[in-house]
Amino acid sequence: MKNFFEGRYGKYILPGVLLQSVLIGGGYATGREIYEYGAKFGAYGWISGLTIAIGFAVIAALTFELCRIFKTYDYKSFIQTIIGPLWPLFDVLYVILMVFIIAIMAAATGSIVESLLGMPMILGEVFVVVVVGLLNFYGERIIERFESIGTVLLYAGYIIFTLLVLFSKGGNIPAVFANHDTSSYQGTFSIGLAVWTGILYVSYNICSIPMGMFALKRQTQRKETVISGLVAGALMTIPWFLTYFAMMCFYNDPTIVGADVATPWAMMIQNVGGGPLLLAAFSIVMGWTLIETSTGCVHALIDRMNVSFERKGKPRMSRKMQGGLTVVILVLSLALSQVGVIDLIGAGYTYLAYAYILLYLVPIFTVGIYKIVKYNKKGKETV
Repeated sequence: MKNFFEGRYGKYILPGVLLQSVLIGGGYATGREIYEYGAKFGAYGWISGLTIAIGFAVIAALTFELCRIFKTYDYKSFIQTIIGPLWPLFDVLYVILMVFIIAIMAAATGSIVESLLGMPMILGEVFVVVVVGLLNFYGERIIERFESIGTVLLYAGYIIFTLLVLFSKGGNIPAVFANHDTSSYQGTFSIGLAVWTGILYVSYNICSIPMGMFALKRQTQRKETVISGLVAGALMTIPWFLTYFAMMCFYNDPTIVGADVATPWAMMIQNVGGGPLLLAAFSIVMGWTLIETSTGCVHALIDRMNVSFERKGKPRMSRKMQGGLTVVILVLSLALSQVGVIDLIGAGYTYLAYAYILLYLVPIFTVGIYKIVKYNKKGKETV
């Protein structure tokens, strides 16, 4: 198993596995964001999806290459290479967004578990706190294995859910594309709008990319960073397209797939006759995504703190400290999700996303590319 993780899997596939493990919970679990950032455009929603795939792949490859060149495997060290003295702004932004993401997901997952399984919301939340705390207690090796297994299970779940929907309601898809149907979008549609929507979605989720940096230490050649970036883009987008095509089966039914539907996946599964076992499986998948996303968010912060301690000549955080910090962050996030902060986030979340554009997207396409080119000219590249 060690050789497996240290070999080609660890170099080419694992970084993408970790990135999609973080992204899938925050973005794909309920299906709501897929509708908002693509599926609402109906027959042309795939354009947003393709833009998202390309965006994630390019940004991941650039990030991986910069990490390899400068040997920066935590987000603080990395961000210093592209924004220099402005790095504290990113630090604050990351912590705020991390707490917000976990709070939003906790609220969504809790409501689904409560409505579909009839279980008290608090039970699911306590379970998540315990599991994520244990994962960060045991550290990187366990996290890599947990999220690798989770990726297989999550993909299996998404494929099964999608096939059930397609076999039951797939006859609606040809009509959507034949009629160039964009009726769910209340506005003037254009190809440019679909592309911009995809770009905006990538910008919203850039924060998922630094969360897999700890696994990049195995990469020593450019071909590894480029190929793993392309793999990451694919792994991060396949669930998007599975959800998109499932939604096209109900595109003309706003009670199942529409602007006011908070959890389209749950509605689609119920509509195709999903019984208690299928709904339970969906709830488990939802819970797993919350665990993976929360684990990735917190572990990135722990890595950043450990590097700072080492630079100051101090010892790294102990396992107990890592587990304890994780529990504190999760409890804070869960508390926020209970007191109505999610409504407040609706106004501030967009501003946080645009801040990521300014502090990550723009710098990596300017300073980042410049430093890669400059490094190549020095003749230090190892192919």
